[in-house]
Amino acid sequence: MAEAQKRLSHTTVKRRQRFHPKRDVRPAVLAKANRLVIWVAAFIGLSFLAIVILQAVLG
Repeated sequence: MAEAQKRLSHTTVKRRQRFHPKRDVRPAVLAKANRLVIWVAAFIGLSFLAIVILQAVLG
C-alpha cells in the first residue's frame, strides 16, 4: 500500500508538463512577456531612485 502510494506520488510530482500548442502559451510569447516585465520593473526602480536623489539634492 505504502509502495503504491509512493509510486503514485512519484509519477505525479516528477512528470514534466509538455508544451501543448492549442492549450498553452507559446514559449516565445512568454519570453517576450518576461522581458517586458523586467523592463517595466527596471524603469520603476530607476524612477524611484531618481525621485529620491532629486529630493535629497533639492531638500
